[in-house]
Amino acid sequence: MADTAGAGTGTTASRDGAHHSSGRHGRHALVVGGGPAALLTARVLASHADRVTLVERDRLPDGPEPRAGVPQSRHNHVLLEGGQRALEKLLPGIVGELRGHGAPRVGMPDDLVQWQDHHFYRRTPATAHLLTGSRPLLEWLVRRRVLADPRITVVEGTEVVGLVGDAARVRGVRVRERGAGTHQDVRELTADLVVDASGRGSRAPEWLAAIGADVPHEETIDAGLAYATRMYRGPADRPGEPGTDGGGDPDAVDCVGYYFVPGRDEARGAVVLPIEGGRYLVTLSGLRGSEPPADETAFTDFAARLPHPLVHDWLLKAEPESAVHAFRSTSDVRRRYDRPGRRPAGFLATGDALCCVNPVYGQGLTVAAFGALALRDALADPRRTPTTRRVQRALSRAARQAWDIASGADRVLPGARGDAVRLRPADRPAAWYLGRVQRRAPGDPVVGAAFRSFLALKEPGSVLFAPRVARAVLFGPVRPAPTEPQARRE
Repeated sequence: MADTAGAGTGTTASRDGAHHSSGRHGRHALVVGGGPAALLTARVLASHADRVTLVERDRLPDGPEPRAGVPQSRHNHVLLEGGQRALEKLLPGIVGELRGHGAPRVGMPDDLVQWQDHHFYRRTPATAHLLTGSRPLLEWLVRRRVLADPRITVVEGTEVVGLVGDAARVRGVRVRERGAGTHQDVRELTADLVVDASGRGSRAPEWLAAIGADVPHEETIDAGLAYATRMYRGPADRPGEPGTDGGGDPDAVDCVGYYFVPGRDEARGAVVLPIEGGRYLVTLSGLRGSEPPADETAFTDFAARLPHPLVHDWLLKAEPESAVHAFRSTSDVRRRYDRPGRRPAGFLATGDALCCVNPVYGQGLTVAAFGALALRDALADPRRTPTTRRVQRALSRAARQAWDIASGADRVLPGARGDAVRLRPADRPAAWYLGRVQRRAPGDPVVGAAFRSFLALKEPGSVLFAPRVARAVLFGPVRPAPTEPQARRE
């Protein structure tokens, strides 16, 4: 059998976990996971397989609720502008659904008071927009759309414990039910294609080793960043509007949130963003040795040690609506499935199982959508046979810009560890140039707009080298950025 993305026979599975034979031959694709990357992958595969089965460890909620297997559910999420475009291509109308369910649209830089490198950004008209609805809302809407397709089924409360096959080809997975009172017998689900979209904690390298295949090399950077999040009902006046004294600055008006970026000279950061229902998620972050506490009183006290009192003052007036939830697993990890090695046909990795970056940069949902688009395009390309290796390389390319952004920012932070921390000589000129971009972005609207497009995964890195931008970066002065928060500049 040729090394293609999948053809053959398999079994079907219902949402309640029952398994039965389809009674006919047909192509069967199986996706490990039930989050956005898995759901969007299933959406694409449904156009190329007769049946698609999702295998998910959790019991999936019926509405927009956090689930146990996704600790990130309770923290701030953003859908970058590049991700909005990609998601709309995969699920037309989904952005409108998100907005219709209350997901706020936040313009950068005018809607946020942003502090970075001892300066505030000038609040010029927005050139990039974020959707800041909660992760449970986005996941629920995507899940509802994807599972409406009768070709796609999901097995809940079941975990994959290994692969079926050998180093030449994967032919399915080994699974067992989870939870007290369930049968712990391991059984097999056959499939022509298995896609690992199980997330940051993927165990696929172990599964591949068990069938005699090569394990992918892992590139890692651990910046030591940790964060903690709490939900609030905001004051009657939004962040920074008249009445929230903005740390004594009357110019800090008419914003919808705050963003304090930690860096080499400031170990602490904060994000205050609106979500649906008139609520806010407040995430406090800190580098190694300055981690935010999970204690509710200490949470507010931590905000008082930020470089400006804006966030602390707002917290004193807001009403908490949840406990504090801490998160510590923020390393950048890239599994190099795209590199040569003895790996089986019929197996792919995508989403965080392939490349997971520090969640503080808000790229995960966008990269999941990029991966699904890359899969769609690779499978539909009439010029090339979609071999496993070729498709895997396309998936890896889809995550590269996010990796470059996150790894470039994290490797220079004090105390960063990992085998990908050291900058290669070939990368030093680009790092030098990017440093100049970052110094000019807060005060220069031309450089700032290009930089935001790059960070929002809206444009490739070449946007930073456009003639007008390059002139400002290389020859333009560093325009003074404000040291106090400003009102919007029209």
